[in-house]
Amino acid sequence: MFDPSVYAARRAALLERIGSGVVVLPSVPVATRNSDVEHAHRQHSDIHYLSGFDEPDAVLVLSSVHAEHKSVLFVRPKNREREIWDGFRHGVEGAVATFGVDAAFPIGELDARLPDYLEGSARLHYELGEHAEFDERVLRALRLVRARCRRDGRTTPTEIISTQVSIHEMRLLKEEAELAVMRRANAITTEGHLAAMRRAAPSVFEYEVEAELLRAFRANGAERPAYDSIVGGGPNATVLHYRRNDRQLRDGDLLLIDAGCEYQYYAADVTRTFPVNGTFSAPQRALYEVVLAAQDACIAAVRPGATMDGIHDVAVRVLTAGLVDLGLLKTSVDAAIESGTYREFYMHRTSHWLGMDVHDVGSTFLAGAPRPFAAGHVLTIEPGLYVAQDADVDERYRGIGIRIEDDIAVTAGGHENLTTVPKSVADVEAAVRGAL
Repeated sequence: MFDPSVYAARRAALLERIGSGVVVLPSVPVATRNSDVEHAHRQHSDIHYLSGFDEPDAVLVLSSVHAEHKSVLFVRPKNREREIWDGFRHGVEGAVATFGVDAAFPIGELDARLPDYLEGSARLHYELGEHAEFDERVLRALRLVRARCRRDGRTTPTEIISTQVSIHEMRLLKEEAELAVMRRANAITTEGHLAAMRRAAPSVFEYEVEAELLRAFRANGAERPAYDSIVGGGPNATVLHYRRNDRQLRDGDLLLIDAGCEYQYYAADVTRTFPVNGTFSAPQRALYEVVLAAQDACIAAVRPGATMDGIHDVAVRVLTAGLVDLGLLKTSVDAAIESGTYREFYMHRTSHWLGMDVHDVGSTFLAGAPRPFAAGHVLTIEPGLYVAQDADVDERYRGIGIRIEDDIAVTAGGHENLTTVPKSVADVEAAVRGAL
């Protein structure tokens, strides 16, 4: 959690951005895992971005038109018995004292009080369709306030505007304090990947490597992984979203690990691919160096004014040239790109935004054109090559999957690579042998 003044400044900036309006943000409902066991709660990123509050059963309301309250939290009240079972609650008074909002009320009073906060505003900023049950509560409040205001002529919301055009545009540009946290998330993620490289070996199971990765994340202060880790050995590395993580590694396998921690609500997203026996075979090394060259070229191209489409085009050209040189594509580079035949081996995009969500908010297009990068944007660079086991290519390359992914912050003068996990051939082999 940042200093409360950081969240107050964000709330003020948001209200200035929206003009006359009200923002309603519900927390993510607690979800049942099975029987009476619940999934661990993780606060909705928008609420945490604007308040730092991380308890469930909460709603944040922001208003630029209310006479007294610009920011209001509806929270679970203090309850000694429930706190014995479930842990500490800030309660109504604590919500104001700790998080600096103007007012707080018990969550049970939301339905009665929400119409009062909607009154006087022409616009409601709310993500309709995200939570159907809560949608009905908001619409019911709108019906009530509209009926009430028909009698006295006061203003009621006539527009419901997606938070994507307000909050998410703010979240897209990272403040220096956010970048500092993301650097720490990447430093912890580095510890995890290095631990995984040292643990991997022939006969070890993928889940044993995953366990070491997650141990390092938690031991270094990360709250949780930012997403389910991909730990795919041998042919499993060619499955983009492989998550079973239960295969026994074999001598000669490559192991692809796509994993990042979440630290203070900010994600890292890093992929490395390495030989479990500590030495790349000639075909593995050849494909690896193509992917690494593509990533290096993409990172070098990141600067203000560049775009994700442009970065992807760089990756496609370098990867396709490598595929042609190695004989996996029997055509010219230009012909392979024009026809799309390279997609047999590279079928995903090269980048996505990164922040509080691993696939972070914010449009990649503006007015129908690719959005130019600006200082404060953070994105991934993750080219890869995936040769299926039944691909019609030289059998030496079949079943090889390689991806290399770093987290890149756009700066005024170019870029900063937040990721420090080894990735050169020599450094990767040394890390697997425990020499780094």
